[in-house]
Amino acid sequence: MQSTVPGLSGESHASDVAPLRAANASEVRFWLALVELGKPGVAGLVMVTMLCGALVAPGPRPLGRLLIAMFGTALVVASANALNMYMERDADALMRRTASRPLPTGRLAPEVALWFALASALAGALVLVLGVNLASAALALLALVSYVLAYTPLKRSTSYALHVGAVPGAIPPLIGWASMTGSLAPRALPLFLILLIWQLPHFLAIATFRREEYARAGLVVMPNVRGLAATRRSILIYSALLFAVSFSPLVLGMAGAPYAVVAILLNLGFSGFAAFGRGAKTPERWAKLLFLASLPYLVVIYAALVVSAM
Repeated sequence: MQSTVPGLSGESHASDVAPLRAANASEVRFWLALVELGKPGVAGLVMVTMLCGALVAPGPRPLGRLLIAMFGTALVVASANALNMYMERDADALMRRTASRPLPTGRLAPEVALWFALASALAGALVLVLGVNLASAALALLALVSYVLAYTPLKRSTSYALHVGAVPGAIPPLIGWASMTGSLAPRALPLFLILLIWQLPHFLAIATFRREEYARAGLVVMPNVRGLAATRRSILIYSALLFAVSFSPLVLGMAGAPYAVVAILLNLGFSGFAAFGRGAKTPERWAKLLFLASLPYLVVIYAALVVSAM
């Protein structure tokens, strides 16, 4: 026999629980959207390069300081990515790969994203200043400011924004180095240079197979300004430059023969992918292959540097 006492019937119980479940689901979606603002995939690669910088640095590597440095850096990286999404929310709505982000879809209000970004930047800076050292905090803030105030607005006016953006993109390993040593040294330079040059063919490949989306969003990239042939030539030049820069650890005595073998094999393979552009059936297919090849290149060459430093 069904109960007639209010609140004990199945219907009443269901009607009470449904709003609670909806509220919980809404809260979960909100927090997931905040996480998405930080671009976890991009941030993960940044943190790997930062960690490699810390592991290659000379001297002791206290685990506690390393974890604090990683946490503070992650907050600053999340801030930079969130500010980028805030500033480019109109362009993101016009590109297929970014149209599902929290701001174009309305899952978050722009004001929420802005406050999240500012709070993350402040928290990250404080963590690095108080828990690590001033050098790591200064480098993190330099990367943040140059990424947000230089690279992001320049993307709408010049294809050379890529070269500007490569600078803050190459700073994370220096943050890792400085977090362990309190300063920078000539031996930190290869970490910066390899990542700096690597970004150029990597992102030109992306710009090639997504050039129509960038054009629709009003973002200026080399394939749309100078053409595919010029872009391919630039990728070949940057690949050759990357080959040369990858030997800087040997010049500075940071690595030996095993690293040299890895660097030669990696660069021959990557340069092969870059040169393959003339024979590919479509520019898009070649560019996607080059993009995929660039990912293990960075991971392996940084891992070789870390092993050499151990």
